[in-house]
Amino acid sequence: MLVRIVQTPDRLDSGLFLPQGAKQAQDQALLAEVIEVARAMPKHIRYGDDEDKDEAIDAPLGTNVSGVPLGSKVLFRKDHGVTVPWDETLRVVDVRHILAIVDEIAAEDIQ
Repeated sequence: MLVRIVQTPDRLDSGLFLPQGAKQAQDQALLAEVIEVARAMPKHIRYGDDEDKDEAIDAPLGTNVSGVPLGSKVLFRKDHGVTVPWDETLRVVDVRHILAIVDEIAAEDIQ
């Protein structure tokens, strides 16, 4: 699955500024948003009439087979996943490396 790392704030509640390197050194896991998942190819898709051609016919995306909902927030160890070369906030992470799916709850909703 493809995830985008959620950046943590640079300041603590106490007002102390933490540089990026200091934050990352303390973190054991990263929080990220799932922006793409593994999908099954729809059964009604054909690829051209000739076996030698690889022309795809326009079709909707297949069913999510990863087990992780698209758009959810996940937690994974910071040493897992492959960084995408053109954007350091993107990682390709194997589903087996997901530690948790995170639901954010507003402070006023906590009892």
